[in-house]
Amino acid sequence: MLKDLTIKGIHSMQYHSLRLVAALASVTLAVPAMAQDTSSEDDEVNVSQGPVDMSETVYDGDYLSVGVGAAVSSSYTGSDDYVVSVLPFAQGSLGGIGISPRAGGLKLDFIPDGEGKVDLSLGVAGRLRNNRTGQIEDEIVKQYGELDGAIEVGPSVGVSINQVLNPYDSLSFSTDIMLDAAGAHEGLVVSPGISYFTPLSRGMAGALSIGAEWADEDFHDYNFGVDPSAYIGPGVSPLTPFDPDGGGFTNVGANLFLGIDLDGDLANGGLALVLLGGYSRLLGDAADTPFTTERGSKDQFTGAVGLAYTF
Repeated sequence: MLKDLTIKGIHSMQYHSLRLVAALASVTLAVPAMAQDTSSEDDEVNVSQGPVDMSETVYDGDYLSVGVGAAVSSSYTGSDDYVVSVLPFAQGSLGGIGISPRAGGLKLDFIPDGEGKVDLSLGVAGRLRNNRTGQIEDEIVKQYGELDGAIEVGPSVGVSINQVLNPYDSLSFSTDIMLDAAGAHEGLVVSPGISYFTPLSRGMAGALSIGAEWADEDFHDYNFGVDPSAYIGPGVSPLTPFDPDGGGFTNVGANLFLGIDLDGDLANGGLALVLLGGYSRLLGDAADTPFTTERGSKDQFTGAVGLAYTF
């Protein structure tokens, strides 16, 4: 299951050319340590391919990045079957409002980034949750019926610490608190995350993200309960009945991200290649439900490749 882990943008104009790859990392992420030399001038960064002038970039003022990718993920939470789906995303800044992608949605940030060591974020996040709404590959699980899709909306808060290990990196802490507005699971979902972003060269940047998901009793009952009366297949229900214990953490995971500008210059926008992958471990009722223990796996993997264009 793709994770919703936010990476804040860089703390001043000289960092705007790196925001696209930072924000795309919130769809799922990660990266190795940075290997670069930095200059003493505030408007340049010396990397292995030479200095990058950050004084004027396509990211100054309003800008928009749009993209699409192919994502591979489990067919439902807890499945060991994998399906391919289309992954659209958007990121930018319009009228001082930041736009960041979420898996299946977006976040709006109403606090513009400043030029200090610390940036705050406060906004609203929304996403579609399509667990067991389609593409169920397991024929037994399919006989327990499809779920309705949830529309989760709520506040998002965070803080970013800039210039942690080098002049152009960022360490971010964020939490989304969302309620189902569509009347599907009718529950509360809380998604805390920690992300580290850094440039790797003048045309490449990456991020490492660690996050978790907590949900209340209504969410657990809807997504993980096994009711024999819901079985519509032949004969008796083949799965063990399961009544979730209540609210709790559903997963914890780590994600890797790499963004590569196709002309080798992050500052001028244009096309970029996005690579990402992740792993999560199911916890609590998500791990104990027979949908996982008898038909799937607690280990969940994701991967995606896409193209983004910035203007």
